[in-house]
Amino acid sequence: MPKLKTRKAAAKRFRVSGTGKFMRRHASKNHLLEHKSTARKNKLSQMATVDVTDVDRVRGMLPYA
Repeated sequence: MPKLKTRKAAAKRFRVSGTGKFMRRHASKNHLLEHKSTARKNKLSQMATVDVTDVDRVRGMLPYA
């Protein structure tokens, strides 16, 4: 069997937690931050888990994760 290639774009966006779940960043944290509250910006800074419906797609892009 040949080695499988990792999708480098996905490797930059997702990582695996200690329990094996795929983690992602929140959207809406790059610009237009003046009108967003501090609590909202802090919440967006935290990592989120990838939805169950998308886990198979992410796993296909990251075969060695």
